[in-house]
Amino acid sequence: MSADGLARARQKMDSAGVAPTAIDVFARFYGLLESGETGTIAERDVTPLTEAPLLDDLAVDADAGRDALAQTAVIKLNGGLGTSMGMDRAKSLLRVRGDATFLDVIARQVLAARAATGARLPLVLMNSFRTQDDTLSALAAYPELATDGLPLDFLQNREPKLRADDLTPVEWPADPGLEWCPPGHGDLYTALYASGTLDRLLDAGFRYATVSNSDNLGATPDARIAGWFAATGAPFAAEVARRTPADRKGGHLVRRAADGRIVLRETAQTLPEDADAAADIGKHPYFNTNNLWLDLRALAAELARTGGVLDLPLIRNDKTVDPTDAASTPVVQIESAMGAAIEVFDGAAVLEVDRSRFLPVKTTNDLLVLRSDVYRTTDDHRLVAEVPAPLVTLPGAYKTVAAFDARVPHTPSLREATSLTVDGDWTWGRDVVVVGDARLADPGEPARVPDGARVGPDGVA
Repeated sequence: MSADGLARARQKMDSAGVAPTAIDVFARFYGLLESGETGTIAERDVTPLTEAPLLDDLAVDADAGRDALAQTAVIKLNGGLGTSMGMDRAKSLLRVRGDATFLDVIARQVLAARAATGARLPLVLMNSFRTQDDTLSALAAYPELATDGLPLDFLQNREPKLRADDLTPVEWPADPGLEWCPPGHGDLYTALYASGTLDRLLDAGFRYATVSNSDNLGATPDARIAGWFAATGAPFAAEVARRTPADRKGGHLVRRAADGRIVLRETAQTLPEDADAAADIGKHPYFNTNNLWLDLRALAAELARTGGVLDLPLIRNDKTVDPTDAASTPVVQIESAMGAAIEVFDGAAVLEVDRSRFLPVKTTNDLLVLRSDVYRTTDDHRLVAEVPAPLVTLPGAYKTVAAFDARVPHTPSLREATSLTVDGDWTWGRDVVVVGDARLADPGEPARVPDGARVGPDGVA
């Protein structure tokens, strides 16, 4: 390892105006990385988390719920560009319901919740330097969102990618922007603290925050959960949901065998030899929705105690400096997960919610379902499933949003479908209905699903 790797990284971050607290957090992770820490959590070191209180069983006093919601801020993680779907701007600007984007739906959900409850419910986005301008420009359409004394957003930090061979900051003159990466959503706490947003929320009278990803339209403000969280006195809570075969991969909650504390194990923290056990949904029944509830006073106290450097576990992410070029310089990206803070706080809690609070869009498979008639939009802009969502599997020809939109200019009806598997290059006509376990075989050349067709197990009918 390079003796001056950390010094060079510090200097690069300082010259770029990165907050000193974020540099200190990076330095802690760098020390762990240099010592050989990988952040992996072995199956032998954990026991399954098998019980959690169920939201539907909660008896929350309506007045207590309203009081808690009145002290709650809504924080959305909005730093993603949707690069895996071929996007180069804020993913939240992707059209998802008619002409409405994620950001439109979020803004309308918050405004509707304010109108229904009387709560102030400020919306605060954690943007990245790549999403801030487009996002704030789009939010100008909702001037009533602004809350006196509070910003609409704060910025996620950034850090240098490190050469895998010596852990020095990588240099990439062809595109210097690729020398930098986000620190993962565990940076939420550092960014809240270093930007002053945490203090501003507390000064404005907010005790709690509900945090979720901007691509999850199921995570709407909820007075029942706010009331439950306030009543527990917990400093931190995570919403979890029951895993299905579709959730075999991804972060899940377990108990550390050494002390019984609940911890988050992400896929990147799972040893290869533990992959089957980690994917066993009978053994590990809960996945992490990444919907969190924070006691802002408890968070501020812990950040003050640690100088802004929470003891989050490291996630080592091995990449290439240009993610589109496998032959480019191998790098290590230091990351952390915001849900991992569950192990930092004594008395952290979990709550089981149903799938209605977890509607992420990670691929165009998800996008097709979310745009379809599987869901209806309520008067308060919640998305409600009319039928169980079918499992959709699209081929590589549909991977990017541009390619998907070109091939699916008209969203088919999926209400009668249990699954849809597409092979080959199909363009969809108007008023198509998908039924049962539908499949489109590869015709060997570009083809079209005719207007008004029904697609079922035997293809186009």
